[in-house]
Amino acid sequence: FLFLFLVAEFCCGFFVILILGKFWFLAVLYLLWLYLDWQTPCMGGRRSQWVRSWTLWKYFREYFPIHLIKTSDLSPHHNYLLGFHPHGVLVAGAFGNFCTGPSFKNLFPGLTPYLHIMPIWFSCPFFREYVMSAGMVSASKESVSYVLSNKGGGHASVIVIGGAEESLNAHPGSLTLNILKRKGFIKMALKHGAHLVPVFSFGENELFKQVANPKGSWLRNVQEKMQKIMGFALPLFHARGVFQYSFGLIPYRQPIHTVVGSPIPVKQNLNPSAAEIEQLHALYLQKLRQLFEEHKRNYGIPEHKSLIF
Repeated sequence: FLFLFLVAEFCCGFFVILILGKFWFLAVLYLLWLYLDWQTPCMGGRRSQWVRSWTLWKYFREYFPIHLIKTSDLSPHHNYLLGFHPHGVLVAGAFGNFCTGPSFKNLFPGLTPYLHIMPIWFSCPFFREYVMSAGMVSASKESVSYVLSNKGGGHASVIVIGGAEESLNAHPGSLTLNILKRKGFIKMALKHGAHLVPVFSFGENELFKQVANPKGSWLRNVQEKMQKIMGFALPLFHARGVFQYSFGLIPYRQPIHTVVGSPIPVKQNLNPSAAEIEQLHALYLQKLRQLFEEHKRNYGIPEHKSLIF
């Protein structure tokens, strides 16, 4: 989140410099390009294998380190909707595994992952080109529908189900997921017949320490109001520095293990009823909890700890 925010700020600043400087005509040309290209983030984006293979990302993954764990085959003849949990502060597991490196391609040959992020990021000049090149697309309904409508299969929408709101729960040791009222992804899977796959990223909440913000506190109320206004949350977090470990904004070196569960077969239903959505949602929660319980011992979660929905 911090990295994306800083890069976005730089891109916006560069665009302002172009407008106010003697190269203003370049800014005008880019605005024309932006107008013509506005729908691309909702139509599969424009990924670049060169950007996704930058050596920088290798060091990024090895810093924590980040691992992708496969528990079941995913046939390239189907489309999938992968529900990623938890959001954390950085969403490092989602970015590291689905937007960089060869891990996903090697483990799930024939599948192309699309990480869906908030549409607001694609409003930033130049920055939108960068995130699309990494394989990120809009989290709008139109964008998810476009990915899952591929008749030949082989597409995987990766959605961070808890959204930005869940980042406010990203405290070390926290296992609270913002999911009980999140059912739009279930409806989308039913409409397109996309198989549902729960994904849990162990270690995601351990990368930063966040200022205490329990539900009902003045800080939490302010954060939630700002999240509703701006569309993204602003967790107050800290971690380590460059040469010391007591304070800074660099995430702690904690291993992240992103475990991809078994697919839940979904039969296409263009007009699912509320009861059908509720039934599949309950099954998804059951499979997500089962995935967590089966693997928590491998990644340092105490036996008495369980997910809180």
